[in-house]
Amino acid sequence: MRARLVISLVCAALAVVAGPARAAAAAPPLVGIGEQNPSIFSDAKWKALGLKDVRVVAAYDALHSPWQLADLDAYMTAAHAAGARVLLGFGHSRMPGKEHHLPTVATFTNEFLAFRARYPWVKDYLTWNEANHCSQPTCRHPERAASFYKAIRRHCRGCRVVAADVLDGSKMVGWVRRFASTVGTTKVIWGLHNYIDANRFRSRGTKALLKAVKGDVWFTETGGLVRRNNGSTVVFPGSTRHAAQATNQVFRLAELSSRVRRVYLYHWTPPPGPNPTWDSALVDSRDRPRPAYDVLKKWLARLGI
Repeated sequence: MRARLVISLVCAALAVVAGPARAAAAAPPLVGIGEQNPSIFSDAKWKALGLKDVRVVAAYDALHSPWQLADLDAYMTAAHAAGARVLLGFGHSRMPGKEHHLPTVATFTNEFLAFRARYPWVKDYLTWNEANHCSQPTCRHPERAASFYKAIRRHCRGCRVVAADVLDGSKMVGWVRRFASTVGTTKVIWGLHNYIDANRFRSRGTKALLKAVKGDVWFTETGGLVRRNNGSTVVFPGSTRHAAQATNQVFRLAELSSRVRRVYLYHWTPPPGPNPTWDSALVDSRDRPRPAYDVLKKWLARLGI
């Protein structure tokens, strides 16, 4: 009797310990929207989803440009008023002639401190958007990007910082390894734009990053393509039907690992004009939900979000 009692107590204790671990592992990823247009915050369809997380990208030197500053202030003011949590990312300069300029660590640090002072309520940062893509000056300089990350960490204690934000291309893993070597660990937050996996219905790139690193992975930009005209040589299909299927694939990819902790779908509304360079929006230009919006709603219900 005493032996059975001891065994029962031990099993009960193990169940208590293992239970929370299982619950934590099964917790769904946070879901947000990557969007540059502040109109999202007044859209009843966005509000109906119950999502509070958004991602926006600004040029690292945007505070020196009157039009960029005005646009960003409008976005941040609307986001803050709506109670949204902003993941603020940085990218190349949009000043004429400076698009490919790689700032020094000192310059980047000073710019970051200015952003931090202007938007003190922001606690989530992304070091450099699509840092391994050669439209960015960090493409061949992962060590510099890693130094930018370390600067943010040093000056933003308690913030959540996406260390490296990469596209799922063939040279991704090599770039990530050079970045991690400078930081000294792979156990950081990694950002992934897995458009290729999502739109070609595969998992190669996502699995490659998960295998190469130990830290959490956020899908900081992903989604299903409706149409594009950006001159890329990477071939994707595109239609509203395809975008819905690719959105479903995004969430299948998120199920590959419990380390996938956030998913930001890009984007909410199409850019203005008849022939945008990129359109993977969840609503059309007349604010009508596309099929991908319904896929998102179903996944949110399935995940209990």
